[in-house]
Amino acid sequence: MSAIERLTDEFARLPGIGSRTALRLVHHLMKGPKDDTRRLARSLVELADRIRACDVCGNFSEHDLCEICSNPRRDRSVLCVVEEAYQVGAIERTGQYRGLFHVLGGRLSPLDGIGPEELNVAALLGRIEDAGGEIREVIVATNASVEGEATSVYLEQEIRPLGPRVTRLARGIPVGSDLEYVDGTTIAQALAGRREI
Repeated sequence: MSAIERLTDEFARLPGIGSRTALRLVHHLMKGPKDDTRRLARSLVELADRIRACDVCGNFSEHDLCEICSNPRRDRSVLCVVEEAYQVGAIERTGQYRGLFHVLGGRLSPLDGIGPEELNVAALLGRIEDAGGEIREVIVATNASVEGEATSVYLEQEIRPLGPRVTRLARGIPVGSDLEYVDGTTIAQALAGRREI
């Protein structure tokens, strides 16, 4: 197998990249300056060598604690649970959330053999218990998929007996969309989650 084929196969393993896109990326790298390709290679090695999971929340970090967990100005009474580390960034970009996070590392999917033991659930429950009542609300921010909903229901059943309020991200009609093109489930969720204006 040639170097082109090996790199194409590696790119194609990434989410959202098919074999044709992978081949285009390889050709782009070959056409560009060799220093750009070497810089990319060094960055990948650095990523593999330096980035790890935060000891507390599971977010990606270069240190034992991520920037969020080590920030004393974060609201430690609110904990937002997400499926994957990249979702922390999505919530952070809103500039509206100042609490802490917990990364599950996936979602429940019995058909794929993913149960609570394969996720970061035990650490989440231990973290809530160890906080001694300091965590007053847990926001479950799993995706609005069948697996995400199942994960949400499971977490609610496990967390509620520990004392904190358990909430779920609201769902509804995206800004700028036309009701004619919105699916029935989304409209039903928007109706159920309506509020005073």
